[in-house]
Amino acid sequence: MDDTLDDFGAPDALPALETLVGEWTTVPGIAERLDLSLARVRQFLADRELLAHRTGPRRVVSIPAKFLGDEGPRPELKGTFTVLADGGMSDEEILRWLFTVDASLPVTGAPIDSLIAGHKTEVRRRAQAMAF
Repeated sequence: MDDTLDDFGAPDALPALETLVGEWTTVPGIAERLDLSLARVRQFLADRELLAHRTGPRRVVSIPAKFLGDEGPRPELKGTFTVLADGGMSDEEILRWLFTVDASLPVTGAPIDSLIAGHKTEVRRRAQAMAF
């Protein structure tokens, strides 16, 4: 059993978000990779084309690496974030949902893997169903 505690001092049954997501990148890392300004990457966050979470001991603003394609943020993410947020999920809950394995999806793995494989409609359908 994991001995980590949640914010209320109770044992935390969920895996840490950092572990669940796996590979993270930072604002400067994205800027360098895509040859963009830091301001442009921050605008992606402000426009909710990307979601971030503070990771590590220094609580660095980090973005899941799977959120990026060759050209920038994956275009199917923004609408998916909106559907999940409209359903009442916080950013952390959205990240957790996207990276939690769901064996019933068309692509084995988590919803993010199905999005990347082109199954946006199925992932959004499930996201909408969660809101009701």
